[in-house]
Amino acid sequence: MTTVYLIRHAEAEGNLYRRVHGWYDSLITENGYRQIAALRGRFADVPIDAVYSSDLFRTMTTARAIYPGHGLELHTTPGLREIGVGVWEDKPWGALEREDALNLIRFNHCSPEFRVRGGETFAQVQARIRETVFRLAAAHPGQTIALFSHGTAIRCLQAAIRGLGPGEMDGLGHSDNTAVTCLEIQGEKARIVFENDNSHLPEEISTLARQKWWKERDGGGGDANLWFRPLNMKKEAERFRAARHEAWQNIHGTSVPFDGDGFVKDALRCWKQDPHKAVMWAMRRDEPAGILHLDLERDADQGVGYIPFFYMMPQLRCQGLGVQLLGQAVSAFRPLGRTRLRLRCAPDNLRAQRFYQKYGFVKVGEAQGSRVPLDILEKDIGYTVKEDWMNL
Repeated sequence: MTTVYLIRHAEAEGNLYRRVHGWYDSLITENGYRQIAALRGRFADVPIDAVYSSDLFRTMTTARAIYPGHGLELHTTPGLREIGVGVWEDKPWGALEREDALNLIRFNHCSPEFRVRGGETFAQVQARIRETVFRLAAAHPGQTIALFSHGTAIRCLQAAIRGLGPGEMDGLGHSDNTAVTCLEIQGEKARIVFENDNSHLPEEISTLARQKWWKERDGGGGDANLWFRPLNMKKEAERFRAARHEAWQNIHGTSVPFDGDGFVKDALRCWKQDPHKAVMWAMRRDEPAGILHLDLERDADQGVGYIPFFYMMPQLRCQGLGVQLLGQAVSAFRPLGRTRLRLRCAPDNLRAQRFYQKYGFVKVGEAQGSRVPLDILEKDIGYTVKEDWMNL
């Protein structure tokens, strides 16, 4: 018999930014590293003979909770990957609610009718994950192994062990990030000892503790998922100016003159770089929730994605929505090869400073020649492991 600990990856960008990440290679969040540190403590005295993970960054990074401290190497296999979702990859959930609502309902209910161009079906994932886990268990008879995988893939395996196929697994629970399922496997038989256990996580770092989607998957009181549409600087310049003006007065008051023409001119320049991505409305259902202004060329030689304007509507501030704009910025800049985000923030704008610090921005300097004092903040979006995660 082989004992198998099946572990979901730590909180990753898709979980935080409310974007669809199947085979998309997303990073671990700041909170995710805290979860990894907690998972490391849980397994510190548990004998483990081998560690495997999917070949994606978020599982390989989470596996650091176990394999270095146990003196083991990490083995990777694509058989442990999440469900591949083809043309859905890295889209905001809010966009799918508008563009592919019926298929999203099918996905949320693990329907055998779920199909996305270029993606996998639930039946294919069930077959893949079962074959992989049973094969790895057979390679380690009488031993204990740790396997790092993904939420939907783990759920598919839990269903398969119960003899449930797609369309029959809807009632199964969801796994928190870094939650542990323990299996005992002998030949073609498996027993679930326990599943989806997140007892090592304090509530303040649990991902599911602050989310609602897993309770209300068809709308209603669930999480607010934003979507994005281009802001046309030729037709909507005055709306952009008004948002800039409100933000300026909110931070600086009326003591420093507002250069509305200058801000509009700069946004128009960026809009001409790419009318579809450079200046965007963040939308909550059919109402504007904010504006994201990106300069797709500035500081490109430094590997930087520059954000001139990051704005939430006043009535929607402090509701946890702004992080989805950050996810849109990452989605725009990472394919361009940028490894850092950069923006400027007034040092006395304490609300914004706390927001950026929470999501991984650090001060790297101060702006020179600006009309008001501004800190230069940066966030790493490259594929590097946070070095001090064990101290969190």
